Amino acid sequence: MFTSQTSSFQDSIDVDEKDDFDNEEITGYNQKQLNCYYTIYLYQGTSLTLVDSSLPSEAEPELRCYISRRLSKGALLGGMGNIATVELSVPEQAVGCYCCLLEQERSPEQPDADGNGYVVCLMGGSEKGLNLFRLELDKYVQGIQSSLQTPELQNLETEVRPYLSRWYEESVMHMHRVVQLVQGSISFLLHAALSHTPVDVINTDDSTKADVARFIKAASLQGLVQEDTTTASLCKAISEDPPSDLTIDCSTSPPTLSNTVSNRFCDEWIQAFLNAAERFNPFLLRQILENFKLKAIQDMNSLKRFIRQAEMSHYALFRCCLFLQGCGNGDVLLQNAQAEHAGFPEACSIIRVLDEFLAEQAPQGAPAR
Repeated sequence: MFTSQTSSFQDSIDVDEKDDFDNEEITGYNQKQLNCYYTIYLYQGTSLTLVDSSLPSEAEPELRCYISRRLSKGALLGGMGNIATVELSVPEQAVGCYCCLLEQERSPEQPDADGNGYVVCLMGGSEKGLNLFRLELDKYVQGIQSSLQTPELQNLETEVRPYLSRWYEESVMHMHRVVQLVQGSISFLLHAALSHTPVDVINTDDSTKADVARFIKAASLQGLVQEDTTTASLCKAISEDPPSDLTIDCSTSPPTLSNTVSNRFCDEWIQAFLNAAERFNPFLLRQILENFKLKAIQDMNSLKRFIRQAEMSHYALFRCCLFLQGCGNGDVLLQNAQAEHAGFPEACSIIRVLDEFLAEQAPQGAPAR
């Protein structure tokens, strides 16, 4: 049982050698070598008018033809990002392209002005890589909509162009900056994200605080597990005492972390994150994070299955104990399980037994793992 469990864990850490990341984005990858581009068009009726672009002059008409075809097929819906591979006259030849139609609000004078607005295109890396950051890209592009109020765009040079030029740094590289910031302490952030522990970043700028907040949100399982339990219910699941905030004090280098909690499961992912950070590859970092979350969800589902079986079988309860002891993430799994089974007395009694078992197995003075 434990052999297959270890093998499954190693598979979840390793990225397939045949993956796109290994070919075009990992080998010899360097942050300075990745070319990123943006283009913004004014869309009126069926016509596209170039507003601004960082693409080479020969590549922009090719992109415009591609966008026109997408619009004619109804493939770009207002406010919804679309990601694909586009072949352009750029050094990479084929790049991942995120494009989004930002529709203008209808005015009383033009109630039928459907489809009018701006098309924003962000290009760089691969299609698969950009797909990992779809939510961040959606949010980033939505953030510019308030600046696109008039066709003249008098704020092009002061607001729009600088904003679009930073899309890669702001929407993708934040994950790399966080790993570089905390280094081997990344396991404490991973545990905080899984256990819904608040994270307080002090003595630093707003940009670093935003980076950490986005990392924690990306690592969290809220919305992915079967029951989207609230932070309050999770905090009460194992103990009546709410967990102390994880504090990251950036007044020192490296930062000083206090109220730190981790477990064997989170610790085992440290090296994978550090290796990817050394290669300056945010796409690999995000894939590793997604694999981390997938393994945590798989273990949560396994525990729920064991708990259901343990209601009818003492042997299944024994299997629960062995599973929690072997997975290294018992404290987090039980915390979520008790929150999800709050209305089921039999399951809660089983979880209390399991919690006592973990407490007995933990080293003296250490939290249950």
